[in-house]
Amino acid sequence: MAFVRGSLLGLSASWFFYVLVISVLAVQPHRAHGLSRGFVGPKKTAVAPPAAGICASSVTVHGYKCQELEVTTQDGYILSLQRIPEGRVRDGVVKRQPVLIQHGLLVDGMTWLLNPPEQNLPMILADNGFDVWIANTRGTRFSRRHTSLDSNQPAFWNWSWDELVSFDLPAVFDFVYGQTGQKIDYVGHSLGTLVALASFSEGNLVKQLKSAALLSPIAYLSHMSTALGVVAAKFFVGEIVQLLGLTEFNIKEESVRNLLKSLCARPGVDCYDLMSALTGKNCCLNSSTIDLLLVNEPQSTSVKNMVHLAQMVRNGIVAKYNYGRTGYNLKQYGEASPPIYNLSNIPHDLPIFFSYGGQDALSDVQDVMLLLDNFKAHDVDKLSVQFIKDYAHIDFIMGVNAKDVVYNQVIAFFKRQH
Repeated sequence: MAFVRGSLLGLSASWFFYVLVISVLAVQPHRAHGLSRGFVGPKKTAVAPPAAGICASSVTVHGYKCQELEVTTQDGYILSLQRIPEGRVRDGVVKRQPVLIQHGLLVDGMTWLLNPPEQNLPMILADNGFDVWIANTRGTRFSRRHTSLDSNQPAFWNWSWDELVSFDLPAVFDFVYGQTGQKIDYVGHSLGTLVALASFSEGNLVKQLKSAALLSPIAYLSHMSTALGVVAAKFFVGEIVQLLGLTEFNIKEESVRNLLKSLCARPGVDCYDLMSALTGKNCCLNSSTIDLLLVNEPQSTSVKNMVHLAQMVRNGIVAKYNYGRTGYNLKQYGEASPPIYNLSNIPHDLPIFFSYGGQDALSDVQDVMLLLDNFKAHDVDKLSVQFIKDYAHIDFIMGVNAKDVVYNQVIAFFKRQH
């Protein structure tokens, strides 16, 4: 049970895990210990994830208003979006400040709502006067539709996080801005910070953005403090992924489970505490929340996204997807190498709040320092940085004390910009 909980928690919060999977795709599966519970919870007691939507299953049951909405991207993906327009206590305020919340990889918007109302970020924001919007990226369970493609077609999965930067975030921002007529506060976690930083660096979204809070920020991964990360960084078999014809990565499929078993059978790999090995020692998680996570997550992503993230680990830069052949890159970008997202181009007067943890094995302290180097010229009064010594990667979205430690600071930061 410890292995399964650990593995799913690591998977849920961390897109880096995909690098591990890529590195073992060519390995034959072996029997591994600690796998008896399975990857989606106990076989006899697991319940199906909610089919009615995030609002009905996790918001209105607590007495909050909630709307299920849809946004279509320019490349045809139909994204699920939830809106919590006000807090549980009606205060008569008509015009509220909109805030958009973006999850990380392998999860969807549900991951923000697993703790009770007084502990989860969306409801805390709603109770503090915000108009809350929860995003769900393409490929997750409620965002698996397209105007012309089906999710069982390889073409549906022909994207990496570049497309989240180019299409998903702009579509959601345009929709929220169009509905509210106000500039938007943004909260991102893990991959949700990477796509935001990349967008801002290209001058996108900034005219619609009031401020951004980036939790457990990810841009560089050169100092990962895990043996698994070191092993994964030494292997790159994206070509094998392509040869196998894989396009969707779904951890609930048997073939992927076998790959994980293969990884766990490697010498020196301890899968009994894979969560800590991947994300660091999270200090403040509740076991009942972990059980909810096992029911609801993880979500699918594209293999191309996995390959792109692996490229980042190996190259130590934040760049667009590398097609591996000069001709392909020339055709796509007009140059032999993929363009770099220059984070120092982010407008110096854009209010940004960074919060990172001392125990985070993914958003490592040294890598956060590399990220912050890009903000040396940032306006001093527009940049806030919070360091939490005991926090690891998942504490930022599921920590029982995150309200006091992080969320209150996020709210105070947002309100200073109003």
